[in-house]
Amino acid sequence: MEFKKIKAATVQTAPVFLNVEKTVDKAISFVKEAANNGAKLIAFPEVFISGYPYWNWIMTPVQGSKWYEELYKNSVDVSGPEIKKLCLIAKEYDIHIVMGINERGKSFGEIYNTNLIIDNKGVIIGKHRKLVPTWAEKLTWTSGDGSSLKVYNTEVGPIGTLACGENTNTLARFTLLSQGELIHIANYISLPVAPPDYDMAEAIKIRAAAHSFEGKLFTIVSCSTVSQEIKDALRKDVPNVDELLDRKSSAFSGFIGPNGAVIGTPLIDDEGMVYADIDLSKCIQPKQMHDILGHYNRFDIFDLRVNVAPTRKITFIDNHEEFNKR
Repeated sequence: MEFKKIKAATVQTAPVFLNVEKTVDKAISFVKEAANNGAKLIAFPEVFISGYPYWNWIMTPVQGSKWYEELYKNSVDVSGPEIKKLCLIAKEYDIHIVMGINERGKSFGEIYNTNLIIDNKGVIIGKHRKLVPTWAEKLTWTSGDGSSLKVYNTEVGPIGTLACGENTNTLARFTLLSQGELIHIANYISLPVAPPDYDMAEAIKIRAAAHSFEGKLFTIVSCSTVSQEIKDALRKDVPNVDELLDRKSSAFSGFIGPNGAVIGTPLIDDEGMVYADIDLSKCIQPKQMHDILGHYNRFDIFDLRVNVAPTRKITFIDNHEEFNKR
């Protein structure tokens, strides 16, 4: 077994709000910069393409209806031209990309909060749909299913990913760990509308540290920010948008090591990109003490079963044809 040593990058920035083409171009500029600085893996925020439904939190559902329509129009098909551009860049620059998107479903009322895993050959090797939209997000996103709870073996190591709040789902996290995950991508959005006593940046760090410490792996966190452009767009319907969406300690992006400690200096609120070296051999020593996938568990006592079958919307049965064959 080869123990990979790579340089990775993570991005903290805002999308070009509800503009797929310009957001993809912005993403590509980060990919090129990261690759030119030696990174073999880059992580982007939750639903970076191309925006988060903040209106669900600061408007009534009726007021937010028109914004949902805009989001649907600016969601993407995984096989569409925008994603193909990212695939080509990944191949050209020999870098793996984990990208959050609003994925368009077949029904107009169907949008998924999806993370794409694109390898350095430009191939989409994985697609994880957020299992449970959080709180007000249920007004926008359709739930994913267990078929996307997978870990993907890549040239940089085994990668798994969860979006935002589902990083608190112990069973989802264990499902990834049990498949040999060693690099976890946890992406988020800045959420200034959280309760007054809730420190979003600190909460993100705690979740990432918990997963890294429990699983003895590396967690890469990428979080978006709330740009002036986003606030100005929403101001037409919510005049006090600054009061609602301006808040310190709302975004955290960085790296957590297998010991649960932050690597380097993370980004808190500020936009930018940070790097860290990932050495998978560093996952070995901590597992000597607590390997919840091996000697530090009792699988004769605990039995986790995961339904990985894709959701079926309909099953067609033609009994008439069967009858005529008799």
